[in-house]
Amino acid sequence: MKQSMLLLHGLFGGLSNWEGVVNHFSARYDIHIPVLPIYDEHPGDNLEYLVQFLDQYITSAGLENVILVGNSLGGHVAILYTHRRREKVARLVLTGSSGLYENTSMGSYPKRGSYDYIRERVAYTFYDPATATDALVAEVFSTTTNARKCFRIVKMAKSANRNYVASLLPHIPTRTLLIWGEDDKITPPEVAQEFRRLLPQAELVMLAKCGHAPMMELPAAFNEVLTSFLEKD
Repeated sequence: MKQSMLLLHGLFGGLSNWEGVVNHFSARYDIHIPVLPIYDEHPGDNLEYLVQFLDQYITSAGLENVILVGNSLGGHVAILYTHRRREKVARLVLTGSSGLYENTSMGSYPKRGSYDYIRERVAYTFYDPATATDALVAEVFSTTTNARKCFRIVKMAKSANRNYVASLLPHIPTRTLLIWGEDDKITPPEVAQEFRRLLPQAELVMLAKCGHAPMMELPAAFNEVLTSFLEKD
């Protein structure tokens, strides 16, 4: 029976973000890419809602001993879930995760209606602006021009900014891999260093010429690092 690997996308992410990972690992692992219910209307804390969703997903699917991989907001959710249900998580993988610090100086672009502005902001995510393909920009632009989705995104971002995980990290004994872009402008390299310092069993791999989403920008390098980590006893 294949071990399960769950891939958690970020605030503006989607299933396509993980295409390179799925293609590389699907033959050996049972891959799950749950769509985080970022746009749902619900009472209470937004980030907590995502953690509860993940808990219900894993429980209903009967998954055990999972490899939990999260990018950006998805990493934040993975941290909170692992702290709460560490018996379910065999390995934790974080890439550009929020939870300690995020650079929000680039502005609240969900409120903007300019396609060129959205293209600029999406390109900001990567080291190589060419990674911001027309399809990716169009996807984000479509989201930002939907008033309801925009409102939910802003609320979710605020919830994540309020949720500081530094006090939780020393209590997560799970073996953890941090894959970070050296040119990540949203969660800069010093954030990765702080994660490594606070997590008891963390190793950090920095990827050169790479931004906030290494699995999209450098999929081959990302997969090589992840494979090496998973093959260790």
